[in-house]
Order: sequence, then structure tokens, then C-alpha cells
Amino acid sequence: MSEEKDFIEVDDTECIKFILNNLPAELKEKVTDDDVQYVLDLICEYYAENDLIEEDTVEEATIAEEDMFNFIWAAIRKEQMVEMDEYTLEAILDGEFEYGKTIGIYTEEE
Repeated sequence: MSEEKDFIEVDDTECIKFILNNLPAELKEKVTDDDVQYVLDLICEYYAENDLIEEDTVEEATIAEEDMFNFIWAAIRKEQMVEMDEYTLEAILDGEFEYGKTIGIYTEEE
């Protein structure tokens, strides 16, 4: 019997709240909901451009974290939509990964 995974939808509001609550103390006053939403949008853009996740599928994909970071960092510098340093971006990405683990969209590689 095959075990089929259910499609998991990410609730951006809950994800943003989770990330903001789990930021290092020194970033909690600096990072806004809009900053986190912008990074979440860039994560989706990275997935789409690299054919990692297609809508309504549950196929697993391996995500090259360094490549994703570099893609998002380049977009942040180019678009200049938010003021953010690399440490802040890393903290947001870590929070997004931790949130994803709590709802079952990410698993740790063994």
C-alpha cells in the first residue's frame, strides 16, 4: 500500500508570526511583518525559478540552502525593497525552515 502525502498549504500570517516570535532578541525590534513577507515571496520565487515545487503537488525536493540564500540576497540588494543585512536574512530563513518543519513541509536530511 502506498502512502500518499497530503498537500500542505502555508498560512503566511501564521508563518510570519512564528518567524517574528523566534528571531534573535536584537532583531525583534528591527524586522517587520513586511520584511518577512518580502523574504517569503522571494523564497516562492526561488522555488518557481528552480522548478522545485509545483502547485498542488507533494513531491519532495532537495533545496540547496546556500543557493537559495544567494538568490534571495541578490534580489534584496538589486530591488532595494527592504533594508536588511545578511545576518537578518539568515535569521528569517532559519525561522521559515523551523516553521516549515512544524507543519510538515520540511524534514531534516539525515
